[in-house]
Amino acid sequence: MNDLLLMCMVAGRRAAIPAIRVQSVIEIEDITPIPGAPAFIRGLTALRSQALTVIDCSVALGFETAQAPPDQRAAVVEIDGHLYALLVDAAYDVGEALSDPIEVPGGFGAGWQAATRGMVETDGGPTLLIDVEALVSGPVSQAA
Repeated sequence: MNDLLLMCMVAGRRAAIPAIRVQSVIEIEDITPIPGAPAFIRGLTALRSQALTVIDCSVALGFETAQAPPDQRAAVVEIDGHLYALLVDAAYDVGEALSDPIEVPGGFGAGWQAATRGMVETDGGPTLLIDVEALVSGPVSQAA
């Protein structure tokens, strides 16, 4: 596969976002809440005079959010002309996918099953490959 990936930690797991989708990695300081927004949408922040919708990746995957560290990092991505800041536990490297994605094994939960394109091998070991659009759509409905 050999695609470049932004390596990060999300909900305590090794994850990666296709680097071609990432405009930048930023530190988030101030988030303005949006009344009535779903819990996975933390609010809005600004980057160079542009509004970013801040997505709490852990909540979007169906997990509870952790206490935000003071130097919270986010990957900035664009979907259909809208900018999103994807909050991650840590963003630490750019690496390569050394394999094509394979199905995510059971035990990771419905959120990971729905919000990934699979699992890829990297220099750091198996890594969940995030599907940006699915993650921004929010948690998987429990009603089926």
